[in-house]
Amino acid sequence: MNSQRLVARSFLLALLCWLAWFPSVARAADWPQLLGPTHDGVYVGNDLAETWPKEGPRKVWQRAVGQGHAGPTVSGRTVVLFHRDADKETVEAMEADSGKVLWTFAYPTAFKDGTKMDNGPRASPTIDGGHVYTLGAEGQLHCLDLKSGAKVWHRDLRKEFGVEKKWHGMACSPLVDGNSVFLNVGGTNHASLAAFNKTTGSLVWTNGRDKFSCSTPVIATFGGKRHLLVITRASFRAADPETGATLFHLPFQSRDGGAVNAASPVVIGDQIFISAGYGLGGQLVRAAPNKPEVIWSTQELANQYATSIHAEGYLYGIHGQVESSFDLRCVDLKNGEVMWSEKGFGAASILRAGQDLLLLTFNGELVRVALTPLGFKPKARAQILPFRVRAYPALADGFLYARSAQQMACIDLRKQ
Repeated sequence: MNSQRLVARSFLLALLCWLAWFPSVARAADWPQLLGPTHDGVYVGNDLAETWPKEGPRKVWQRAVGQGHAGPTVSGRTVVLFHRDADKETVEAMEADSGKVLWTFAYPTAFKDGTKMDNGPRASPTIDGGHVYTLGAEGQLHCLDLKSGAKVWHRDLRKEFGVEKKWHGMACSPLVDGNSVFLNVGGTNHASLAAFNKTTGSLVWTNGRDKFSCSTPVIATFGGKRHLLVITRASFRAADPETGATLFHLPFQSRDGGAVNAASPVVIGDQIFISAGYGLGGQLVRAAPNKPEVIWSTQELANQYATSIHAEGYLYGIHGQVESSFDLRCVDLKNGEVMWSEKGFGAASILRAGQDLLLLTFNGELVRVALTPLGFKPKARAQILPFRVRAYPALADGFLYARSAQQMACIDLRKQ
């Protein structure tokens, strides 16, 4: 009897250890939305190799893709890509191991990029509960079945909410939380923010009158209350995710009113870092009832596109804009002081994996940089894609899924 109890206790202990370990593995295996499962650009797995071979990490597969700045997302062994094929915005599900297409869903588009650089969709697809949510450059919002690609529901946001046409197109990636899909709609009829029922597509609430920007919302809790946070074209706003009621509103707008405002808010405890180019720079804000407190402002960390990463009291981000140059910088969270700056680093997306930063540059180079305020310390470089990379990559289960203007690749970053 004692031996049976010992076996039972051993089994229970092993089960409890496995259950404690499993959530971190599950989170590391999926990258279901822009900036990952926690929407902060942080990869939680510990399975990445410390170094790369001289020739770079192993490329598992590579394939041609259509136009677009929308990054891939991953659920299980399925990768979802949103791109433009000829005159159609196209959603594709692929096998993560091979890049083989499982299904496609497409519809016509006439979008033309104002810079004549890329006419594809901008917003990354979001995967949740067996469904895929996409927002096209012209405001076509779709919910699709993840297994089959069948359309579940659809809304034309530009038509319904009077959204103006803008040269960069609509670029907010859908945020799914609870039973709702949240979007930075920027409609002229009281729909700066909007929430839709994720199952039926029905409108839940709208908030504000600000025009749309390219920033994707995030959810955070302050003082026990959940806040939906977003940078619109004119302000930094917080709304109640359940009711849409405004919780606070802080003006944040360039002089000409036309800034892209593409980076998402970065939440650090009860503080939020917001940033944009075109003269706006960065602000560290402390959440407070009704009115947030601006702790400091700076022109030394202006994120035109990529969202900064916070780590251990420092912000790491790409400073600058297309019309000038881009530097990689580390800034002290306490006061906004620049700790170091790598001049002319170039435009790049930025993720965190352990004690390293992973940067994918516009030129298609993957750069691994030590996460330290003591200086720019690159550890490895590898050319993984051709020129013109604007989309954020996905990092899931040790594999990096990244795309350029014409190619997509799966890169094995795991320990061998």
